[in-house]
Amino acid sequence: MKKKRIVVTGLGVVTSIGIGKDAFWDNLIKGKSGISKVESFDTSNQFTHLGGEIKNFKPEVFLNKKKVKLMARASHLAIAAAKLALRDSNLDLKGVDKRLAICVGTTGGESQEIEEMDAVWVKKGHENVDKWSVAQYPVNNISSNLAIELKSNGINRIFTTACAAGNYAIGYGYDLLQLDKADIVLAGGSDAFSYLSFTGFNQVGAVAPEKCQPFDKNRKGMMVGEGAGMLILETLENATKRKAPIYAEILGYGLSCDAHHMTNPQVEGIADCMRNALKEAGILSNDVDYINAHGTGTKHNDRTECAAIKQVFNGQNVPVSSIKSMLGHTMGAASAIETIVCCLTVKNDIIPPTINYQTPDPECDIDCVPNVAKRQKVNIVLKNAFAFGGNNSSLVIKKYS
Repeated sequence: MKKKRIVVTGLGVVTSIGIGKDAFWDNLIKGKSGISKVESFDTSNQFTHLGGEIKNFKPEVFLNKKKVKLMARASHLAIAAAKLALRDSNLDLKGVDKRLAICVGTTGGESQEIEEMDAVWVKKGHENVDKWSVAQYPVNNISSNLAIELKSNGINRIFTTACAAGNYAIGYGYDLLQLDKADIVLAGGSDAFSYLSFTGFNQVGAVAPEKCQPFDKNRKGMMVGEGAGMLILETLENATKRKAPIYAEILGYGLSCDAHHMTNPQVEGIADCMRNALKEAGILSNDVDYINAHGTGTKHNDRTECAAIKQVFNGQNVPVSSIKSMLGHTMGAASAIETIVCCLTVKNDIIPPTINYQTPDPECDIDCVPNVAKRQKVNIVLKNAFAFGGNNSSLVIKKYS
């Protein structure tokens, strides 16, 4: 079967450095940090007190007040990003309700809402739990809330492959279009700031005290963040027919699994993932102009990703940067937001920087685009995302021409 050309025609993003693609991109290439003191909950008993929390988000801009009360924050973020993407794509959903697929990645679902409900249950008894809270308990409620808000009756899927979930959602959407099971795909990821994830990563010593420094010799860990990224995917034929804006083309994706390694990715697994993506896309390693890294800023993750890149790219000096240095780790939303970055990179020929970089690490001997964005021709980008449980995923994005 001849492969269809799958293109990205709309981008919607909500992050700690900007809401909407223009504000987000402008701050990103300037190297602005979205890390600030956490205000959602008390951190006084924690090792760290900073995170990539979105301070200026108003869900009422995107939802009526009644719906805001019925939903929790991850759904608010997802719906905002989705509506921004639809607007950006000049897409009217009338007539495509049954052929609109929704694919969303998340790590925690509405974890903050669940934590609050459980706390009421334990302290006051189950009879005091708000009856509407139970609707937020199933992790698929984010994609369901999106479908309800957009009046979509098409395929609806949630992906819970942790920090690679956004990539998985986009890859699945790509497959749906190839198999003619949808005309339009809304794909991406969403995760809200969560006490559970913040304290959990603090407990395992994975969080940096002051800043995230991917690939730096003195890096001390990640930062927890929140956000949502949504993309409109469709066939080139469909996009051309409706004269949609086109940001980039998706050539394919690759998966691999280090199932026997719960928390630490392995070089071979990551290398296999990248090779699988390149093979699926029908390109060679020397065709890649930029790698948007998973780049968490933890010792092991960065070292392992760099070793895998060296293995696959065999001495090629491909620029590799991590935007988690600016946003923190937005969990299931991370790779979706980072795919948006890849689309804007090939569109604008600007590679975003890795900020907070000070001291080179011999084990991470790469061009990490330190501190300042780089202007150069970018035709093809590889987007890496890895997750607990070894669920690795890489996407290949190409400049549209």
